[in-house]
Amino acid sequence: MTWHKAAIIAAVLSGVLFALPAKSQDIEAVQLYSDAELVEMFATNEHITQVRDVDRCQLAQDIEAQAELERRPTYQFLYGDMKAWGICYDRDPKIGLLYMEKAAEQGLVEALEQLGRYYHEGRLVQQDIERAILYLREAASLGNLRAQQRFASILLNDHGSPYDYENAYHWLHNSVTGDSGKHREIQQQLAQLSERMPPSVVEKAKRPLE
Repeated sequence: MTWHKAAIIAAVLSGVLFALPAKSQDIEAVQLYSDAELVEMFATNEHITQVRDVDRCQLAQDIEAQAELERRPTYQFLYGDMKAWGICYDRDPKIGLLYMEKAAEQGLVEALEQLGRYYHEGRLVQQDIERAILYLREAASLGNLRAQQRFASILLNDHGSPYDYENAYHWLHNSVTGDSGKHREIQQQLAQLSERMPPSVVEKAKRPLE
């Protein structure tokens, strides 16, 4: 290991990376993102813009070290997404998906939702509806609205098990959104799901979240 790489890893583990100056620029301290900041960026899909366009890839080595050495699920997902699409790194979809899966195994809901979406759409991977359902069901149970809606849509397209109708209805019935368009979509999905269940099951599915 070179002195330079050892110094970077030491800085990563301490929480701050001092970016090397470009020519005559002053040294600039770049702070690692917190897990909460990353989750907020994932929710609005701004993480790539932040890393590439705002921070100009200065944290690329930081992110890789946090994903590989510290095994933080937020950073595993971030690194995986960047690696899969060639953002600040050479593109390698296989490695990218591997790190997304590592994050999903630790229960990161954003990783679960994205993997479910990819398998549903056949994006980067071969389409696999059954595998998509596994990821989306878990993400939906953890409160991810995008996963809840996609999961319901898959069921309404006659994939998966009718035994999942109740859970899909339950999660959507208790969902919260300030987006009027999404609210209408949810109402439509609830109406369609209710047509596939006995009234007693619909009433049961309306119970509050525990």
